[in-house]
This record gives sequence, structure tokens and C-alpha cells, in this order.
Amino acid sequence: MTSPAPTSPPVPSPAAEDTRRSDRTALPGRSDRRARSRLRALREQPGRLAYLTLVAVLFFSGFPLYYSFVVASRDNSALAQVPPPVLPGANLVENVQRVFDTVPFGTALWNSVFVSAVVTASVVFFSTLAGFAFAKLEFKGAKVLLVAVVATMMVPVQLGVIPLFMLMIELEWTDTLWAVIAPGLVSAFGVFFMTQYLRGALPGSLIESARMDGASTFRIFWQIVMPAARPAAVVLGVLTFLTSWNDYFWPLIVLSSPERQTVQVALSTLSGGYVTDQSLVLTGTMLATLPLLAVFALLGKYMISGIMQGAVKG
Repeated sequence: MTSPAPTSPPVPSPAAEDTRRSDRTALPGRSDRRARSRLRALREQPGRLAYLTLVAVLFFSGFPLYYSFVVASRDNSALAQVPPPVLPGANLVENVQRVFDTVPFGTALWNSVFVSAVVTASVVFFSTLAGFAFAKLEFKGAKVLLVAVVATMMVPVQLGVIPLFMLMIELEWTDTLWAVIAPGLVSAFGVFFMTQYLRGALPGSLIESARMDGASTFRIFWQIVMPAARPAAVVLGVLTFLTSWNDYFWPLIVLSSPERQTVQVALSTLSGGYVTDQSLVLTGTMLATLPLLAVFALLGKYMISGIMQGAVKG
């Protein structure tokens, strides 16, 4: 009696293989992972709306500066043209020469650079020193003093103008640059800003280790605190320089000689007269903006990194 021949396993049809493959891809775990990966990719890639928003912000931020350059390169009659000009003219060099002939603009630029640099260095140093004391040193009344410092930010500057001017008369500092520098040597905002930054950026164990090695308080401040506070110090320095450079109210009151004017007071002199020469004023404004652009070009990268580092630490 013969045994039956062995039968080969059935070969799956192409339709059955496609159904099995579709069943594998339809597993809930795999489909969820694919959906999450696609959603993550869409979130990480900026869309057209983001680029359009950035272009719009860049346009509306840069157009006033560009149009100031256009008017500064033309004569005063260009503002009356319909439609207004959108391309630079040929009078820029002439207008720049007129600015320096009308007021001592070069001296005003140097005065503003000197005042802003001294105020910025002083604010960064003393604010970091006070922030280190409030953030890491324990002494009686620290919280009360910090609240008192912050409370001074709520007092309007105009309330202190008269007693401050009387103090400058007593010190015989009127019509000097020191009268502009002295009120801005310390900033309540800078003290509060550096205090908040050093509380999170400076480990207390590092200070204790330095004390165990015999380091004095000032040595700890100079060799440990200052390097740790560098990102925040750059941010505070740029903001302080910008504020001091744009200060107009107090220098207008305390300075009277043309050779001691700051750049903002000199710009107000350019706008005087029965008919304001807008091309002359905008030429001076453009020249006064160049140092600020140079500061942002040199320190903008460090300022952004300092802001981002403070945001991450916070």
C-alpha cells in the first residue's frame, strides 16, 4: 500500500499578502508613532505664516530708519512732494556738513559717548555688587532694603528734578558733564535685575568653597561673581547705554553751554527756528543713531545669549 505524497504548504495569494501587510501597518502602536512623528516634524518646521510675520516685522521696523536716510539725503522740499520720494538723493554729504556747521555736533557726540560709557560701567559694577549682596549674603534687613530699592522705581523722575538741581548748584556742578553722570551712577532696576539673575545662576556651594579656600568677599565677587554674571551684565549694559544715550530731559535742564551739550540736546537745537528743516534734523538723527547701531552690532549676539540663558535658568 503506497503512502500519500507529501503536500506542499499553500502559497499565499498576492491579495492575501496585501491584506496582511495592511493589517500590520494598521496596528495602533505603529500608526500612533507615525502620527506623532509627523506632528513633531510639522511643529519644528516654521511655516509660511512665520516667515511672513518676520518679514512684516522687519519691514515695519526698518522702514522708518530707511526713510530717515532718504529724507536726510534730500533737501527740505522733498517732504512736500506727492508722491513722497522713496529713493535716496544726492544731498547727504551737504546735509551732514550743515549739521556740523549749525551746532557743535562732533563735541555733542563725544559728550554722549563719554556720559553713556561712564554711566554704563558704573551701573553694571554697582548693580552686580549689590545684586551679589542681596542674593547670596545674609545680613539683617536685606529684604527690607531690597523692597526699598525696588520702591524707588515707582517714584517719577520729575519729582526729584528740583532738589537734584539745587544739589548740583551746591556742588557747583551745573553746566558740567558730571551733573549728567552723577544721578545715573546707580540704577534700582539694575540692582533688582542682577539680584534675580544671581539667585539662580550662582550656586551657593561655589561661594562656600571659595570661603573655605580663604578668599575674601571682594575676591569672590571679582573672580567668581563677575564671570558668572557676564551674560546678564551685557544685557544690563546695553539697556543702560541706550537709556543714557537717549536721555534728554535732565541734560536739557542742567547743561547750558553749546560745547557741553549731549547729542539729544543738540538735536533739539537743530529743530529750532521758525521753519524746521526736517532734512537737517533727520540727518542729525541718523548720525546720532550710528553709535547705537554699532553697540548692537558688537554686543547684540551676547545680549541675545544672555537673555536666552536667563530664560532657561528661570
